[in-house]
Amino acid sequence: MNTLIIFTLLVALMLTGMPISISLGLTVLTFLFTMTDVPVESVALKLFTGIEKFEIMAVPFFILAGNFLTHGGVARRIIHFATSMIGHWYGGLGLAGVLACAMFAAISGSSVATVVAVGSIILPAMTKQGYPKEFGAGVITTSGALGILFPPSLNLVMFSIATAGMSATGPNGEQVGNASVGELFIAGVVPGVCLSILLGLTTWWRAKKNDYPRMPKASWAERWKAFRESFWGLMLIVIVIGGIYSGKFTPTEAAAVAAVYGFVISVFVYKDMGMKDVPKVLLKAAAMSSMLLYIITNAVLFSFLMASEQIPQNMAAWMSAQGFGLIAFMLLVNLILLGAGNFMDPAAIVLIMAPILFPVAVKLGVNPVHLGIMMAVNMEVGLCHPPVGLNLYVSSSITKMGITELTIAVWPWLKTMLVFLLIVTFWPTLSLWLPHLLLK
Repeated sequence: MNTLIIFTLLVALMLTGMPISISLGLTVLTFLFTMTDVPVESVALKLFTGIEKFEIMAVPFFILAGNFLTHGGVARRIIHFATSMIGHWYGGLGLAGVLACAMFAAISGSSVATVVAVGSIILPAMTKQGYPKEFGAGVITTSGALGILFPPSLNLVMFSIATAGMSATGPNGEQVGNASVGELFIAGVVPGVCLSILLGLTTWWRAKKNDYPRMPKASWAERWKAFRESFWGLMLIVIVIGGIYSGKFTPTEAAAVAAVYGFVISVFVYKDMGMKDVPKVLLKAAAMSSMLLYIITNAVLFSFLMASEQIPQNMAAWMSAQGFGLIAFMLLVNLILLGAGNFMDPAAIVLIMAPILFPVAVKLGVNPVHLGIMMAVNMEVGLCHPPVGLNLYVSSSITKMGITELTIAVWPWLKTMLVFLLIVTFWPTLSLWLPHLLLK
């Protein structure tokens, strides 16, 4: 009954148009102060201690790094490099868009930043070269979502934050801890590469089928020149990921290094930005960070309510009593997450659903890292379908296409992503192989 009351209140508040972060906070406070004896002091203490996590500092730093790279010329140089390598294949400019999105996602960690940075450059070029506008929009909208899966993904950071400190019991009664940011980052590499390949194959097949234009094959001298120009941007991937897994610094420290590095190469190396542009970038990053940190703050309260009412544990007991097996649970989780993607943004979904699903999944034998990657792929799908798919709206602003028209355009690539979601869900080795290899 308490579970029903909590979620009915939350949905009712969101349906009024109230921001999700405020809906979360009001739901928690209303329930705690009217239906429980929890003192105000404990709520305040939990709110403070809940966000007093070193990992949370990674969020504003990665956002700042992404903003520096988006406003600088890093994306343009990466696109030039990708085009020189595979532009001569069928759908070459579209394939270059997929590759550029994958590389920029591995630098920025943000899907929206990836769509803006890559799409604003490559979509006009595709239209000029004779590609249908719908084809280019479908490629960039879906490939931009790779920012959620490739490290340094902000959503993977939030999954780790949302489940931090939670006590979960495995199928044999053993205690299972949450997945660290480092484990999630390395687990996202192989699925990210696989999804990039599948999106590229979809792009190539549709381009070959419709005989879309191909670019002249670049010489090796041209490719080397393009690589040298994009080198400093690509080095950020090596610095962040290599630094984390070599033990040189933590993911949070890597975020700070990425922010400083993004500033240096944008202002002093590539010189695409002047010092006068830095305050604008800082303000934009601060605004985005404040929004996300406010959601995190209220999500911490929501997690506290879930734990105090033992809702995840009760859900696990109920599902066991109903005879739900692992396969049924995984299908149910995907349906819930895909449904939530219809009216909530990815950050809010992860922060609300992760604390609920984590203990139930662990009880059924799901590895926390596998759960985090599965949720990330679900969030990728949610970014590409209406009514609140952020990537759709960003692409719409670039292409001047309507949301309905864009939804039809992305469908071939969206089907590929749904197939990949099933692969990730029921083949955990895809997510767990690399972490087990490097961290054992």
